[in-house]
Amino acid sequence: MSLRSPKVLAGIGASVLALALAGCSEDDTVVAPGGPETLTYVAYGGAGQDAQIEAFQKPYTDAHPNITFVNTSPADVAQVKAQVDAGVVQWDIVATSPAAATQNCGTLFEKLDMSALNTADYLPNTIGECYVANFANATLFGYNATKFPDPATAPKTVADFFDLARFPGKRGVVTNLQNGMLEYALLADGVAPDQLYPLDVERALRKLGTIREQTNFAPNVGALQQAVSADQVDLFLIPDSRAIALLNDGKNLKIVWDKTLIAANALAVVKGSPHGATAQDFLRSLVAPGPQARMSELTGVLPINVNAKPNLTEAGKAVAAYADGNGGVKVVQDTDWYAKNFNEVSTRVNTWLVG
Repeated sequence: MSLRSPKVLAGIGASVLALALAGCSEDDTVVAPGGPETLTYVAYGGAGQDAQIEAFQKPYTDAHPNITFVNTSPADVAQVKAQVDAGVVQWDIVATSPAAATQNCGTLFEKLDMSALNTADYLPNTIGECYVANFANATLFGYNATKFPDPATAPKTVADFFDLARFPGKRGVVTNLQNGMLEYALLADGVAPDQLYPLDVERALRKLGTIREQTNFAPNVGALQQAVSADQVDLFLIPDSRAIALLNDGKNLKIVWDKTLIAANALAVVKGSPHGATAQDFLRSLVAPGPQARMSELTGVLPINVNAKPNLTEAGKAVAAYADGNGGVKVVQDTDWYAKNFNEVSTRVNTWLVG
């Protein structure tokens, strides 16, 4: 399965997931450098970052007591640029999209030495020159089942997200391009999944404009999770890792398995980080089967290590894009296209949001 090619995976169930997770491999963890160090780890906060602390950071600090982490959020490429440009780098490891890491490789993010990793152990294109994917993420179309209690009249397609007449209520969308706001708009507007790229950004923004007045454009996934939890939005495009947290908290939400966007989430080392060697060692450790399986168990995300064998809870199965029964079409985000266009498209979308 490529997380770079713009291909569509239709009707994939548990059998394919089992194949993706099959195999055996040696643990990829590498011995950490010596000396006490504190790494500043920047992600998107909330339950997703809590899961990363448990799945990735805790095993590492257990094995290397000389290393500690300071966690903060939200991650923001603009903040990385400000630190690098000022020559005052305060962040070490930052969550970002593979595209942003690739387009800013060597300028905002360090080039990595991942030569110790066997690429056959990982999903294609999840280990990059300037990033390591920590999991593959599905952004799900969900809705508040208390607001739409009858399955017969509840939302069933991506187009329903944009249908204010049949499905009134507040929408929730994360403005991070990695979470598919442009792709979902185009899919709802009739673009075939295998014809998405290159993205028609202006068409996508016009479609988003039709629901603009009824949409909470959340700056990050944590903010959207809070909005869903507080019943401030009725229909939402939310990552699987946030949906599982809401289900675990007893939130009455349902997932629409129509067309679902899959993208790799990544970690990168900020250019000029004073703890770069240890940060890279940590990145090598978290893609081992154990941490990858644990992250999947906690959040329902797809592990990038094909040897990971997660034991999913019922909530995990409910949000896992490739779990048995979760059908529809899976659309893989085109990392190559975004790597060439990320900065330009980000500027255009941000201008639209404030316009």
